[in-house]
Amino acid sequence: MGRTPSAGMLLFLALALLVSAAAGELTWKRKDSKNVHITGKVMCQDCSMGWTQWANGAKPLKGSRVAVTCMDARRHVVYYGSDETDAKGEFDLEVELSRRSDGGVSSAAKEIDPKGCAVRLVSSPDDDCGVMTDFGGGRKGVRLTRPSHVYPGVLRYTVGPFFFTSPMCDEPDTSTGGGAPPRGGY
Repeated sequence: MGRTPSAGMLLFLALALLVSAAAGELTWKRKDSKNVHITGKVMCQDCSMGWTQWANGAKPLKGSRVAVTCMDARRHVVYYGSDETDAKGEFDLEVELSRRSDGGVSSAAKEIDPKGCAVRLVSSPDDDCGVMTDFGGGRKGVRLTRPSHVYPGVLRYTVGPFFFTSPMCDEPDTSTGGGAPPRGGY
């Protein structure tokens, strides 16, 4: 007859695992990694479909542009980069953690804190699916908070998925009090 673990033993094991994971994250040294990878996916969502198709039927959007902007403690931009999605709608932005003011990399370079970086949608190659949405935070941008992968020499954040939709699905922005757009356009 097999012996089953007690609830106290399971709780102890779970707590030990949690402490071990937290200690591993705290003892990881950023100097082990020279770059941060930010990965995600961009999809086209069709609002003309029924709920199930709308919620689950988004298609990957090849060639859409996603950007990362990193700021220092004084809110000055210290890095900007962008990437285009592949056929699966996936992107992989790479940020060098040490940068000189002239754009080069050196041991005396200023450190970029990934928590000062935000990722957002920039453009879609598809006119039929070119309206940015904030599903997943793509229109306003998503700040990097917690890495999804931390290994020696590798630091990766995963964001999104981000979504574009068709012009007929675009809702007007009523947060500015409505009325006509300002003169001279936006």
